[in-house]
Amino acid sequence: MNPINQPAICFENVYFTSNKQQILENISGKIAEAKITAFVGPSGAGKSTLLKMCNRLISQTSGKIEVFNQPIEQFNPIELRREVGISLQSAPMINGTVFDNLNLPKKLQQATLSTRDAITILKDVGLDETFLKKDAKNLSGGQKQRVSIARTLINKSKILLLDEITSALDPTATKEIEQLILSLNKKYNVTIILVTHNIEQAIAISDEIWVLMNGSLIEICASNQLKNSSNPQIQQFLSGVLK
Repeated sequence: MNPINQPAICFENVYFTSNKQQILENISGKIAEAKITAFVGPSGAGKSTLLKMCNRLISQTSGKIEVFNQPIEQFNPIELRREVGISLQSAPMINGTVFDNLNLPKKLQQATLSTRDAITILKDVGLDETFLKKDAKNLSGGQKQRVSIARTLINKSKILLLDEITSALDPTATKEIEQLILSLNKKYNVTIILVTHNIEQAIAISDEIWVLMNGSLIEICASNQLKNSSNPQIQQFLSGVLK
């Protein structure tokens, strides 16, 4: 976990409406560079929507979002998504080998990933080179998540978005992915934003926690201070009254 640096992402009075329904309302806050930030809150709070705004998979209805002090609309969408990578809960794999999946970002740039770089990136996510030739569809859930994260790292993304990536994993695989998140943050100084329903996970691996409820950001706090919150809604959420 790293000290607070300059903001990687800034939200200012961000709103999002879909089908006349207000999903996010007046979100303002700063994600510091090289930190791990967790978005938590009950189901339907708007966590994944806010996460996907960070690389314009979803665009805000109003308000301002900046990435490294530049308005997000000024980025070429392809370049933005190289800079701000995302791994999803489903960890989708294309047909073919693990190497084919790792090579996908390069292929989209009319280039080819070297075997040496593929082996290095696999080692970074805790997999050895024998995985390169394995059928990606036959990997375990935890292995798919590792490959998904490795694929994102191919672009040397400065920001990594993780959307519920451990929710379908068993406790052992979950702990392994948590350690991977911490090690990648430390090794690459990559800014990591994760959405999780696992409060203990958020407290254990993040530097800062954003609590969302009903589309509003109700608190930003250091992870080790969440349980000390005086906000009754947060205490209800922590006790399981709000899910």
